[in-house]
Amino acid sequence: MTACKKGFWIVMALAGALLVNGAWIHIKAQVAQWLLQDAWQQTQQDGGIHKPWKWADHWPVARLKVPYLQVDQIVLEGDSGNVMAFAPGHNAKSANPGESGVIIFSGHRDTHFSFLQYLKKGQSIQVETAGRQFHYQITDRQIVDATQTVIDTGAAVNHLLLVTCYPFNSPVAGGALRYVVTAKPVL
Repeated sequence: MTACKKGFWIVMALAGALLVNGAWIHIKAQVAQWLLQDAWQQTQQDGGIHKPWKWADHWPVARLKVPYLQVDQIVLEGDSGNVMAFAPGHNAKSANPGESGVIIFSGHRDTHFSFLQYLKKGQSIQVETAGRQFHYQITDRQIVDATQTVIDTGAAVNHLLLVTCYPFNSPVAGGALRYVVTAKPVL
């Protein structure tokens, strides 16, 4: 085999390895969504905690819907990076959906919560839990500095807050700015 042919096969093997690696990420993401949906269905049936896979440190607690934008997402308990890699997360220190108080859902600005940039005042948000459905209306959108602003999870108000990093589409991850959408219950 000539050196040229050998080089060609080495390049082809590397390209194949990269394709498999790239496809693997998408395959894992799709399988995770199926498992999350299955865990959510089980939660709806019996109201219990159902992890999407054995070693998961999270479980579905709600379903978030924004009909106007055709958004329909499972919300997981917790808002760590591990949780938000799969879906939006519920801040465990905040109220649970259906309870009085401040409910906080967080998600990444470039994946699950990228739709927040398109929300407008007056639009509807739905939150579904096992056996119950809640309706909210967007009342405010603001950009805050996380180093200067603290969300009081014990405040005596009934709000749903959707929180993500800001600015949207920034090539730099992290930063101190947060985009916060506030919604109040519709009775």
